[in-house]
Amino acid sequence: MNNDLEGPWPEIHRLIGLKSIYLSNNKFSGEIPFQTFQGLQWLKKIHLSNNQFTGEVPISVASLPRLLELRLDGNQFTGAIPRFHRHRLRSFSVANNQLHGQIPPSLSKFPVSSFSGNERLCGTPLEACKAKTSTVSIIVAVVVVCVAVIVIGAVIFILHRRRQRSAACIENSESGLSKGRARDISNESRRERFDLQELLRASAEILGSGCFSSSYKASLLDGPTIVVKRFKQMNNVGKEEFQEHMRRIGRLSHPNLLPPVAYYYRKEEKLMVTDFVQNGSLAVRLHGHQSLGEPSLDWPIRLKIVKGIAKGLEYLYRDMPRLIAPHGNLKSSNVLLTESFEPLLTDYGLVPVINQELAQDIMVIYKSPEYLQQGRITKKTDVWCLGILILEILTGKFPANFLQQGKGSEVSLASWVHSVVPEEWTNAVFDQEMGATQNCEGEMGKLLKIALCCCEGDVDKRWDLKEAVEKIQEVKQRDHDQENFYTSYASEADLKSST
Repeated sequence: MNNDLEGPWPEIHRLIGLKSIYLSNNKFSGEIPFQTFQGLQWLKKIHLSNNQFTGEVPISVASLPRLLELRLDGNQFTGAIPRFHRHRLRSFSVANNQLHGQIPPSLSKFPVSSFSGNERLCGTPLEACKAKTSTVSIIVAVVVVCVAVIVIGAVIFILHRRRQRSAACIENSESGLSKGRARDISNESRRERFDLQELLRASAEILGSGCFSSSYKASLLDGPTIVVKRFKQMNNVGKEEFQEHMRRIGRLSHPNLLPPVAYYYRKEEKLMVTDFVQNGSLAVRLHGHQSLGEPSLDWPIRLKIVKGIAKGLEYLYRDMPRLIAPHGNLKSSNVLLTESFEPLLTDYGLVPVINQELAQDIMVIYKSPEYLQQGRITKKTDVWCLGILILEILTGKFPANFLQQGKGSEVSLASWVHSVVPEEWTNAVFDQEMGATQNCEGEMGKLLKIALCCCEGDVDKRWDLKEAVEKIQEVKQRDHDQENFYTSYASEADLKSST
């Protein structure tokens, strides 16, 4: 607060544990994306007073379950105030903006000063809304809803045409919509089909948004639920090369991959459709399980997830050998979990088609030591990503350097683990929310050392994927003997030569 900070709204949607935002009395400007606060279940205080924000107040702020203070006064917000149906607000102000419409009844308990300076606001505690104004507001609302429905219908319309009986890839030359195999032939024959009218009637909701992509969930009547991902920065190749690459990805089939059902090509944007996975992402289950009311993942489940991720990555390396980094963006938010906690890798194989200037800011492979120090990507860069992901799974700590654009932080999760002596791993490193780990510490220590070998900063000393996968599959749920694994710990090189 009280600085001269300026620029657009900073990206905070990945900071799942964020509790307070104090940015008042600065020079931030522009619109705040409407889904910005979605998923920030622990956020209690938002102070954005006296900046230069424009556009509508993001509707996602009204769904924060623990919000106590919201100060948006002294900006240039327009539109209506979102409806806070069940709120715990103690402090609230939207004074001195350009808001209009009726004040939601749930906010009427706040004083006049909370709403002053907005000439077109009405309703308790301000003057009552006039009938004419109310009618106009209703008309405007209806128009907005109609436009939204048309837009959603248009998006879904261009995503799908009636599916062909053949499981081979089909290209529609007029619309640019191509549909590849979502599963192997036997599964494809049992997949529920849906026609255009069902798609137009589907309800849609946003799942998340960032500088890389936006995700929408579309629920079909009496049919499957799908996810539509919208990419804006995917113009690194021409149309034909892009379509061929999507067909190649669509042909992949593995239990630990989430394949695309369809894609849509347009110069300005690209759309990719996948099945909806109910259990959500690994990132949310690791770092946001409390807000979901779900128990923490225990050691056997975490081991199962690591093994599945390794198998999926091994398959990508085998079936996409021409790509230097077959995944390219392996991180916990790009791992979805089935109801049985089987991991499904997503957003794989996209490095060749993503705009490179953007890719270097947001994709995980560009956070690797070899890229930061030498500006190069190798066949072992995905292995480094795998190692960091395993450390995140075992420690429950999010890799802080992933949050930074560009070169990011010099202090990595691997550096922190290296700084702790092995004798203190149980209490200082392993996630204490894993529950009872008696007779498991030895195997947990093995997996942690495997992760450190994958994270080796020297590419020549780092394990290749084949060796890493073999070692991971050897890890068991429980120790086979009572010998303290710390006594056998010497170095990463010892583990590498122990086969």
